[in-house]
Amino acid sequence: MQTFHSSSEQDTYKIAAEFAKTLKSGDVVALFGDLGAGKTAFVRGVADALGAGADKVSSPTFTLVNEYDGDLKIFHFDVYRLENARLSEFDWMDEYLFSDEVCLIEWAEYILPILPKSYIRVEIERISENERKITMRRELA
Repeated sequence: MQTFHSSSEQDTYKIAAEFAKTLKSGDVVALFGDLGAGKTAFVRGVADALGAGADKVSSPTFTLVNEYDGDLKIFHFDVYRLENARLSEFDWMDEYLFSDEVCLIEWAEYILPILPKSYIRVEIERISENERKITMRRELA
């Protein structure tokens, strides 16, 4: 487990960019954190470091998934709207979650039962208006 301290959105971005260097094809990154914690800022840092460009990243709240092309293809999910959905409604996600691409999932707590047995858990905890505690660990089943 690794823990980082962020004092700004730029810090979160830099932490994510460094983290991106550890990603490989097929990795699933589950992002946890309250509204406004910095999940999308984290995704921007990863996307930029992987050559997809931070300017292309927007939260896919209404589309559920955005795709970004870079050194590795990225699937960026925001499953916030799926909070009360039945697991049987997630069959379509298998083609993403078990692909050779990188998946970044905001609000992953809503779909924990369908995540692969191995994924990277990133928790972003708001300490104050600008400060965040970012904890990362690989989950293995």
